[in-house]
Amino acid sequence: MATNLALDDRLILEVQKAGKHRTKKEAVTAALREYLAHRQRLDVRRAFGAFDFASDYDYKRARNR
Repeated sequence: MATNLALDDRLILEVQKAGKHRTKKEAVTAALREYLAHRQRLDVRRAFGAFDFASDYDYKRARNR
């Protein structure tokens, strides 16, 4: 999908250098992937402690069903 964005050229160059990306597209794609992974980790952290687990659950016995 072709998209035109007004991006800070200095920032893109810094990202390219930091990540050793050859092109602007590689740098932006890597940055978006890292952003998405970060957001997903935050979602997992928010969910931590929100679930009740049975303390008597035997996962090894459940494997042999």
